[in-house]
Amino acid sequence: MPHFGRRLAAVTAALALSVTTGAISPAAADPRQTDKDPTATGYGGAVSTVDPEASAAAIEVLRKGGNAVDAAVAAAATLGVTEPYSAGIGGGGYFVYYDAKSGEVNTIDGRETAPAGIKQDAFIDPATGKPYPFTPELVTSGVSVGIPGTPATWERALDRWGSISLGDALKPAIKVADRGFVVDETFRNQTADNQKRFEAFTSTKDLYLKGGKLPEVGSVFQNHDLADTYRLLARKGMKAFYTGPLAEEISKTVQNPPKSPDTKLPVPVGSMTVQDLKDYEALDQDPTHVNYRGYDVYGMAPSSSGGTTVGESLNILDVFDLPALKKDQPAVLHHYLEASALAFADRAKYVGDPAFVDVPTEALTDRTFGKERACELDPNKAAMKPLQTAGDVSNYDGTCPMKPAAAADEKDTENISTTNMTVSDKWGNVVEYTLTIEQTGGSGMVVPGRGFLLNNELTDFSTVYSATDPNRIEPGKRPRSSMSPTILLEDGKPFLALGSPGGSTIITTVLQTIVNRIDLGMSTPDAIAAPRASQRNTKTVTAEPAFIDKYGPALTSRFGHVLTPSGDSFTSAAEIGAATAIEFLDDGRTLAAAEPVRRGGGSAMVVKPSK
Repeated sequence: MPHFGRRLAAVTAALALSVTTGAISPAAADPRQTDKDPTATGYGGAVSTVDPEASAAAIEVLRKGGNAVDAAVAAAATLGVTEPYSAGIGGGGYFVYYDAKSGEVNTIDGRETAPAGIKQDAFIDPATGKPYPFTPELVTSGVSVGIPGTPATWERALDRWGSISLGDALKPAIKVADRGFVVDETFRNQTADNQKRFEAFTSTKDLYLKGGKLPEVGSVFQNHDLADTYRLLARKGMKAFYTGPLAEEISKTVQNPPKSPDTKLPVPVGSMTVQDLKDYEALDQDPTHVNYRGYDVYGMAPSSSGGTTVGESLNILDVFDLPALKKDQPAVLHHYLEASALAFADRAKYVGDPAFVDVPTEALTDRTFGKERACELDPNKAAMKPLQTAGDVSNYDGTCPMKPAAAADEKDTENISTTNMTVSDKWGNVVEYTLTIEQTGGSGMVVPGRGFLLNNELTDFSTVYSATDPNRIEPGKRPRSSMSPTILLEDGKPFLALGSPGGSTIITTVLQTIVNRIDLGMSTPDAIAAPRASQRNTKTVTAEPAFIDKYGPALTSRFGHVLTPSGDSFTSAAEIGAATAIEFLDDGRTLAAAEPVRRGGGSAMVVKPSK
């Protein structure tokens, strides 16, 4: 069937099914975006997201004269409707912005924070004296919920750089929430993966498991509660989220979760108060910066570990002439894996919320420190010791050998579900934005009558408290993140913007995509589509099956890497990341690129496509 015919058939089937189930409203006559094109090239602005409704929302704003920030907020709000298990106003994220007029890169830290009343033993089951099992018990709880930062991020971004009101930015999302979106296999599968958790809460069952059933592929899913919540925020601003009745309902949900009477999950309660919400602040922040083979690479500083870890890895790799090895892809990938392991060792030892921990950001992104860390990378074999040791940030001069600091052992508790978007406008402004509610489905708790899930972001803290751990749990603290929204400039102008979801594999996804594009000379679409592997200073390399098939024999026999198939403890997915990117071409066009397959494929659009 021709491409247009497939799309028309899908929409027709969706409308027919919705009518028969009575789930459709008159607004459903509006056209829905179901077509997913992973690449688009043209002029006038571009967007890449995981979802066609969100991409269309951004394009609508750009076509009406809005800028990249306006479009990014519109797309993010729409993702809160169509990708509610990955993002939404119940979560947080990191916003990176390139301003074409000034040539500067700025960022907003919209990470969630721990409540003021949280205790060191918050993750300990008082009945056993031991930590709650991580999943599904701890992640499905009030105690896992951090104070959301996404609403404050949207408002702060629009105040600083936007050209339209919050109300106008929310209009596309309100329309999608009211008329509904077409359920695809990814949405149904994610609901199925979380069915036990969603059944634990009356409010969540009512929204996502109507009649106790999973949403059918091809049906139309509407969220009138969320549309009403967005209308409230459009009228009154984000103060209506952080104060007043909605804030009271959020804190009540955390402290007294709406448990189903028949659930067997313990659902530990949290301590979030209305005052915690009132006190939340999205933080203006300088980006991290390194130079890699002539490109200025800007990322997110702590509380995210993305900018420091990607940046340090690139500084290590910059010592080696990888472009000269591009015909030997296994050799380049070996360097990538080993550099990542070294940087993750330093991440574990040094990175946390800088308001609570003295994070050596300058040292970690120092070219000289990276050169010294490169001494530990053997071009011919993988490190045989179980874990790399951290570098000494207090004493380095770029020479070999160096004395390593103590090793830092950490248990990775970050979950894979997040979403990312890349947006540009006709003036050359660029937004790279990663946002999340943590695990697929967040805490599992929908705020009753409000239509959005709360995050379970506090599980990114170390589950066992240690006074020497930079990521230990503390009141008011932001848990360490791996979100890595990244913008590369060439001669002061945008060259490439990219980011990804994927928990701690976000860092390696962004890093590998940069290596693919710059060192291996792949096109941006090919750099995104290429099979992935992730080395986070672990005994084995986590790799997609396609990566193992293609590179496993050489990486194992030549370099000694041990590869294990990817897949997480929450779903059967074997995918690593789901990147979005925009490349700025020499002829003035922009190339937007998304995943062709991962997460069901992404959606790239431009305002004026090339003929």
